[in-house]
Amino acid sequence: MDLAIEAEGIRKRYGDTAALDGFDLAVPAGTVHGLLGRNGAGKTTAVRILTTLLRSDAGRATVAGHDVGEQPTRVRERIGLVGQHAAVDEVLTGRQNLVLFGRLHHLGSRPARARAEQLLDQFDLTQAADRPARTYSGGMRRRLDLAASMIGSPRVLFLDEPTAGLDPDGRHELWTAVRALVAAGATVLLTTQYLEEADQLAAQVSVLDRGRVVAAGTPGQLKSRLGAARIDLTVRAPEQLGAAAELLGRIAEAPPEVDAGSRRLQVPVRDHVAALISVAQQFEAAGIGIADLALRQPTLDEVFRQLTQPEAA
Repeated sequence: MDLAIEAEGIRKRYGDTAALDGFDLAVPAGTVHGLLGRNGAGKTTAVRILTTLLRSDAGRATVAGHDVGEQPTRVRERIGLVGQHAAVDEVLTGRQNLVLFGRLHHLGSRPARARAEQLLDQFDLTQAADRPARTYSGGMRRRLDLAASMIGSPRVLFLDEPTAGLDPDGRHELWTAVRALVAAGATVLLTTQYLEEADQLAAQVSVLDRGRVVAAGTPGQLKSRLGAARIDLTVRAPEQLGAAAELLGRIAEAPPEVDAGSRRLQVPVRDHVAALISVAQQFEAAGIGIADLALRQPTLDEVFRQLTQPEAA
């Protein structure tokens, strides 16, 4: 397997705090890999080490085939980085920003303008190219930031919580741009706290907790850790909640979770369709009114919460 990013046993301490404590990662070329973790889990530290902005205390890592500690210049020539805050100049127009980044990448004046035009078209910013960046929506600014990171046609792109603070439209705009980059052959490491984002974009996901990867796999594989699908049921009348819980427990052969405030019951089931039919029939026969009934698959959010429980005070 051709790995675009590989890290083994990376450690980094800040005083008594271990930001990374044996961090491992393997990202195949041409894929999106999601790195998930709560605030303080070590995501940004990992990105800073992999992009040569910070040296690790121990371990080794390669990006695009080059050692980040021994060959930092080679690594920088082959990567792009989009941080948590847009790096574009709000006063300059979109076109001027991209030409400026081109010149900073040592392109001549004409090649810098040509590359800017290519990227404006690629990221659907041509119509807004001569407007100041301060007039752009959040999604447009992040697309411009992403375009700027692609000036040098990097093989590996690091996105550190790129949609933080964006509205749903802005997030979807960026997702579309990322998918297009990967389809063209780029490799993307995406750090995020948005579980839907990882579910939508990432072929593989690593969950980081207290500086270590505590689980890794496809989103589907991680969800399967929670086991079967669940019956999700809401009764109409609060006074029927007890009878509903008893009946649902007999059908599923497992005690349901009960939320009295919302009149909601949940229970794992093995034979999904048969259980759903049985619940509908037996509840009707028992005269227990159902306000809502659904079969729900485990979510990546539930997996994340299970794997990254905060330490007790």
